[in-house]
Amino acid sequence: YSNDRRLSGSAPGEIGSVPIFHSNACSPASHRPLRRIDRRTIVRYGRCVPDDRQYLGRLQDYYAKHRVLPSYARIGELVGLSSKASVAEMVMRLKGERFLQSTPDRRLKPGARFFERPVAEHVRAGMPGPAADTAAETLAIDAHLVSNPSRTVLIKVKGDSMVDAGILDGDTVVVEKRTSADIGDIVVAIIDNEFTLKHLAREKGRIVLRPANKAYPVIRPKDDLEIFGVVVGQFRSYG
Repeated sequence: YSNDRRLSGSAPGEIGSVPIFHSNACSPASHRPLRRIDRRTIVRYGRCVPDDRQYLGRLQDYYAKHRVLPSYARIGELVGLSSKASVAEMVMRLKGERFLQSTPDRRLKPGARFFERPVAEHVRAGMPGPAADTAAETLAIDAHLVSNPSRTVLIKVKGDSMVDAGILDGDTVVVEKRTSADIGDIVVAIIDNEFTLKHLAREKGRIVLRPANKAYPVIRPKDDLEIFGVVVGQFRSYG
């Protein structure tokens, strides 16, 4: 179906001067105007259906394993849709919600919201509480941890000198490359041409590197301290 047709005299995203909006049936975001779309397309594509979340999950699992999205025929096999038209309609709905998009050569690729994950309001560390079936919002991990992609690197932690700060051996820290930092920041500094992860601290007017483990000594650089970056996040896998 073409999404380039519209009624004469109507502006893009309108039918007879009435704005057309996405339904919020499959995401909390609503009232985003659809552009260049006709009445027939609205009827068929303008509303997400409950199964779309399940379809999206299968596409996310496939992408995590293969790092590429499947063909339309393979999508039908993955989600259990037998007709090409049904697959095309489902893909169009996910595109409308920005979970999918197309490359210039018309291949599918992840959209801006593809990597969002459901966020629960809280989890009890004490007595159990009731579990909600659905999350009220979503979160893309990369967008949450990375503010400046061109200056951000991931560094694997080796050692236990920062355990009292909650950073364990084997964790991965998200580091924003900077040449300066504030006192109290957790920094990656360069000492004797090697990286070290420590708190930036001040001692008797001098800048020092303080571990978060009493078994390790404070590092007091003899020369000027070179800072590689500041830790802005961390994560670990329990798998």
